[in-house]
Amino acid sequence: MHIQEWLETIPAVSIYLLVGLVIGLESLGIPLPGEIILVSSALLASQHGDINPVVLGVCATTGAIVGDSIGYAIGRRGGKPLLEKLGRRFPKHFGPEHVAVAERSFEKWGMWAVFFGRFVALLRIFAGPLAGVLHMPYWRFLIANILGGILWAGGTTAVIYSVGIVAEPWLKRFSWAALALAVLFGLAVTLVVRSRMKKAAAAAAAEAGVPAQSTARVPAND
Repeated sequence: MHIQEWLETIPAVSIYLLVGLVIGLESLGIPLPGEIILVSSALLASQHGDINPVVLGVCATTGAIVGDSIGYAIGRRGGKPLLEKLGRRFPKHFGPEHVAVAERSFEKWGMWAVFFGRFVALLRIFAGPLAGVLHMPYWRFLIANILGGILWAGGTTAVIYSVGIVAEPWLKRFSWAALALAVLFGLAVTLVVRSRMKKAAAAAAAEAGVPAQSTARVPAND
């Protein structure tokens, strides 16, 4: 069953709670499809009047900010060993190549990595914990966390809701074409991100004097 079809079967209150919970857990550092749930719920709100887009956006924003803050606290307490443990448990999301990309982003952008990380699937699950591991001052993290959470969660809800209202007739007629384009776009983004992860991991390994193959290898079950 498609996510949107499943969401149609549950009450509006449950959708608000589900969106806040999934996005919160993803922001905390658990790899979950927060963006997919948010987009599907916002699109559903544009088609069903009993789902309030404002309440939906507030729940998504709250989940994003609170989840990131908890992730920061966990990362600050757990330190580097936490990332190593997560790497063993979730190699597809917290492998050495992913950590290398995230660390280089933080070194380059600082607190803005937290802000812009909201819009990048890889950094979205890393931002909170990694900011804590790197001991970013909490006030800087909090500012970027709040602004990023509002713009990403609230903005995504508003945009998808508006587009859903305007484009619903068009989407019904060209749903298969839209799906095909979305799949191709997703594959292209995945390949680009994976390539950049490998290059960043190789560069990080070279700086540390570690053979690149030991860190840049992509898990066989990817």
